[in-house]
Amino acid sequence: MTPLVLDTTYYNKEHKQIFNNFVGKPYTFFESIKRRGIGSKRMIVDKVSPNLNLILNTVSDLNYANIEMRKKGILIHITKGHRNFTWAIPFYHLVFYKTDGMSIHAQGKFIQFKKTKTFHENKNFLRSLLNEKIEFDEQYKMPAL
Repeated sequence: MTPLVLDTTYYNKEHKQIFNNFVGKPYTFFESIKRRGIGSKRMIVDKVSPNLNLILNTVSDLNYANIEMRKKGILIHITKGHRNFTWAIPFYHLVFYKTDGMSIHAQGKFIQFKKTKTFHENKNFLRSLLNEKIEFDEQYKMPAL
């Protein structure tokens, strides 16, 4: 599967279908309540990989992103001025690293978030996301020899 970053500034039915195929359908309202939320608050982007630089502000403005959990992966919504970009990452590509904040790596790209107040407010969501990733990986666990 190829890396998927789309310009989602304007609604597009094709984009919705692509995301549904790539990372699963969104959770229903009741499922999101049961999970105590399926989206993060916006976080400040610290760094991105060079191949994601095109979707960040080039001036000294802060860059923001938030994470939406789906059934088979996540969507990272990045804001660049008045434009929005969405990076779709299936769970089997997703890797977390604890840095000074947190970074998410997948498909030869990464995004690193600053450790700020909003990052701490997302701690429960990030814990829930990590548990979803672990649950997903468990179904493909290799048997012990």
